[in-house]
Amino acid sequence: MTTGVLIFAYNNEHIDYLAMANWSAKNVRRHLNLPVCVVTDQQIPAEYTFEQVVFSKTVGKDLRWFADINSTVTWYNGNRSNAYELSPWDKTLVLDADYVVASDQLSQLLNIDQDFLCHRWAYDVTGLQPFDDNNFFGRHQMPMSWATVMLFGRSKSAELIFKSMQMIRDNWEHYRNLYGILQSTYRNDFALSIAMNIVDGHTLSTPAIPWQLATVTPDHQLTQIAQDQYRVDFTTADKKARWITLSQDFHAMGKHHLGAIIANNT
Repeated sequence: MTTGVLIFAYNNEHIDYLAMANWSAKNVRRHLNLPVCVVTDQQIPAEYTFEQVVFSKTVGKDLRWFADINSTVTWYNGNRSNAYELSPWDKTLVLDADYVVASDQLSQLLNIDQDFLCHRWAYDVTGLQPFDDNNFFGRHQMPMSWATVMLFGRSKSAELIFKSMQMIRDNWEHYRNLYGILQSTYRNDFALSIAMNIVDGHTLSTPAIPWQLATVTPDHQLTQIAQDQYRVDFTTADKKARWITLSQDFHAMGKHHLGAIIANNT
């Protein structure tokens, strides 16, 4: 049985997601010893090393405000729901290009006997934000299932989740109105949450990754101070400058900061 990582990388006018995916692939090999397949519509630079490349056109596009870039950018995120058919692996670990692999923690998921896993809870590593607005969404305060990290095998239930995500993506205005989502922009996190709720019979009892998703938000400065060690600078509510160090996996929401780290490593 083959096992590998799948990363989607669609560049826009401000963010080089393919460079992020290439940098992430190096971390994946060091810590997880897994091959990486990238899904993209870009030509692969000769110096980039992926075990497999799947060329796939983007499915739709949206506009999204990125605070750390201080700009509205074109956002190509519609293909994530095609992961089941695009992945070349029997067991697939889907990672956001901006998810930083700094340990072997994700390897623990490979031995869990579940058809599908993702994060249920995310948190701000600085502890400044309660994150309720991120862990719930819509008029009915639906629990969020995060598409940042997903593990799935070849099974009917996993296939149904991704097929449901495609249905939600293709009928986004209907589901947006049904769940009372104020944001007009389609998000994979919303689609995944709704899809899992449908497939699970609206029981809200789906198994999840057994730890929370560490998150660095765009309003905090992220720098690298050593291999697999990062610094997060932030300001407290009483205007005091503080910083913490991270030696763990985390989701870097600030694409500008992560892009600078990657540029310094090439």
